[in-house]
Amino acid sequence: MTSRTVADFIVQRLTDWGIRRIYGYSGDGINTILGALNRAGNRPEFIQPAHEELAALMAGAHAKYTGEVGVCLATSGPGAVHLLNGLYDASLDHQPVVAIVGQQDRTAIGGRYQQEIDLISLFKDVAKAYVQMASSAEQIRHLLDRAIRVALAERTVTCLIVPHDLQKEPAAEEPPHEHGAIHSGIGYVAPLIVPAEAELRRAAEVLNAGQKVAMLVGAGALEATDEVIAVAERLGAGVAKALLGKAAVPDDLPFVTGSAGWLGTSASNAMLQQCDTLFLVGTGFPYSEFLPLEGKVPAVQIDIDGGMLSLRYPATVGLVGDSAQTLRLLLPLLQPKTGSGEGGPAGTHLQGNGSWRRWVEGQVSEWWRSAEARAMHPANPLNPQRVFWELSPRLPDNSILAGDSGSSTVWYARHLKIRRGMKASLSGTLATMGSAVPYALAAKFAYPDRLVVAIAGDGAMQMNGINALITAAKFHPRWEDPRLVVLVMNNRDLNYVTWEQRVMEGDPKFPPSQDVPDFPYARYAEMLGLKGIRVDSPDAVGPAWDEALAANRPVVFEAVVDPNVPTAPPQLKPEQEQKLRRALEGDPDAEAVLRQAAAEGVLGQR
Repeated sequence: MTSRTVADFIVQRLTDWGIRRIYGYSGDGINTILGALNRAGNRPEFIQPAHEELAALMAGAHAKYTGEVGVCLATSGPGAVHLLNGLYDASLDHQPVVAIVGQQDRTAIGGRYQQEIDLISLFKDVAKAYVQMASSAEQIRHLLDRAIRVALAERTVTCLIVPHDLQKEPAAEEPPHEHGAIHSGIGYVAPLIVPAEAELRRAAEVLNAGQKVAMLVGAGALEATDEVIAVAERLGAGVAKALLGKAAVPDDLPFVTGSAGWLGTSASNAMLQQCDTLFLVGTGFPYSEFLPLEGKVPAVQIDIDGGMLSLRYPATVGLVGDSAQTLRLLLPLLQPKTGSGEGGPAGTHLQGNGSWRRWVEGQVSEWWRSAEARAMHPANPLNPQRVFWELSPRLPDNSILAGDSGSSTVWYARHLKIRRGMKASLSGTLATMGSAVPYALAAKFAYPDRLVVAIAGDGAMQMNGINALITAAKFHPRWEDPRLVVLVMNNRDLNYVTWEQRVMEGDPKFPPSQDVPDFPYARYAEMLGLKGIRVDSPDAVGPAWDEALAANRPVVFEAVVDPNVPTAPPQLKPEQEQKLRRALEGDPDAEAVLRQAAAEGVLGQR
């Protein structure tokens, strides 16, 4: 194709970069680019969700699930503003996303024109690595090339602003060969980054000296599953996971303790407090109160970004490098712990019998026994943990999970057992509500042959999830496997914050801020032509999941659950327990909360 306009050139250049999909919403500031997409046969494919925020969230989720750059497109003014939440989600989780944004005609800029916003200022924080507004056709080639390359190289958000009148100008296929002109090219291959040998040996000395090694792995270890397992076996270590690292190691290994922190398991949190050596791999886990006391134990940290080293806990040795490659180089330098098992080939496990490993595995076994018991406790009308406990064993090995932010995230983190081959992600650092359904949609477009399950609360669904279902209704006939299940935890409460108010602030629930209107999620799904299932009794949960997972179209699984089941950590600190007791003195749901807290063992004897 011979490019005719700047807009045509942008579309062709995106194709040349291997961009397969653009998430966006139309508007007059990008009409010329949309016309160019039409002339190009909708390649890259334009996916229209119901809101620009959804488009940006989908672009970031595309990057998370595929490792490719995500691209979103929006018009000037309000369209550009709407992108910000999704772009910040991608930026804070170090994902490569390029935002292409329209702007008013160059002749109008500075004249308080309709929908005119200083877009460079608007995006300069979220796209701090690279945000540029084009002013001539000759710039477009290198501006777009650099926006994509910087996004990939620095794993960040970049932004290209293209005024509407410039989109219509004839394209400059080849900038002039003269002073001041730039001739850029296509292509980027990530470098192999590994630490120096001397630093690897220093790290090995620290790890070899430890007798009770605890590993905490995050998103940076998602492509290092075999290496993490091999190192854990060599060291006789237990492995805990930050939320974004949920899919880094499977939960069917007996030394994998599960999620850590406020949303974590008792096994993970106990291990992190009892260890004598801490090994952080590819994680920016934020909750330092769940890590050992500063200076109590030596620590080794691996991160591909040197700026992340010693950010949460002082690293005795900080290694800058790719997690998989660094662990591979480190492994021959590590000495097997006395009595610990050795790591076998990929997919195998030789159980260690050292005292620390036995203790860790005992903690893991006890956690899963406790988790099942908690899930089976009666609640009014349904225990939310039961919904996740019944789902977990039914998930296919290659399923993809999309979490949200809220009380549903707690049960996602604690109760869903990840197996090898699964993918799982959510809004980790920004922790924005309303991410689950757009994440799931992006996963479905990238992997149309796989089951995708979105997990959200009713607050997140009312925020934007129900709008995102419109996109599922529009596109699902094209998916090879039509199954996309959206689990909605209907508890009529902004539940995670309610529990934060009680446990962290010592304040009772404040209904004007916390109550969520009841909404017929399953019936709404049926209205859209999707399948709706509503469950409000424990005995119906398992059969309902069987029905949902066998459906021939997307499903909204509405679980009517008890908001009074505690989302607090499995073991409260004394000051947290004191705050909770104080909060319940004036809480409208105090009696029900006390009953559930007693069943969970959250409140000790006074």
